[in-house]
Amino acid sequence: MGCSVSENGVLGEDHGGLVAIVRGALEQFSGLTQLEPVAATGVRREKDGWSVLVDVVELERVPTTTSVMATYRVDVDTAGDLCGYERLRRFSRGSVDQS
Repeated sequence: MGCSVSENGVLGEDHGGLVAIVRGALEQFSGLTQLEPVAATGVRREKDGWSVLVDVVELERVPTTTSVMATYRVDVDTAGDLCGYERLRRFSRGSVDQS
């Protein structure tokens, strides 16, 4: 069983609907950009669909802790179709965000 976020931000049971939205967003993003998603690091409901944060490796380096990573925001509509994406930030794989 999965969870979903209602329009008012309340979590509820959804039998995998949110999981399917995220998987679909990752597959479409990968197919369009040829970048392999490492993780979905966030998801939120928008007025006209969903916004998914996706981390990818943009430049593989040795050692891997020096690889260049990026976080993209991937937007999908209510049907789950990709309607836009943008890179939000780039960082080294071994780095930690400042608190």
